[in-house]
Amino acid sequence: MRQVSNCDSCVNYVFDEEDECYVCDMNLDEDDMVRFLTGTFDNCPYYQLDDEYQIVRHQM
Repeated sequence: MRQVSNCDSCVNYVFDEEDECYVCDMNLDEDDMVRFLTGTFDNCPYYQLDDEYQIVRHQM
């Protein structure tokens, strides 16, 4: 079973239809890419919560 990480709920973690897998949409440097690929990328500086209800709460 795959371990859930911050990436799973990030807006920058998108499905690449060409490669048929999820990828980070940010331009990572070499060190960050190694941590991302090995699953040790904690406290990502590019992380943004994929909160689709944020706009609705703001309108209330």
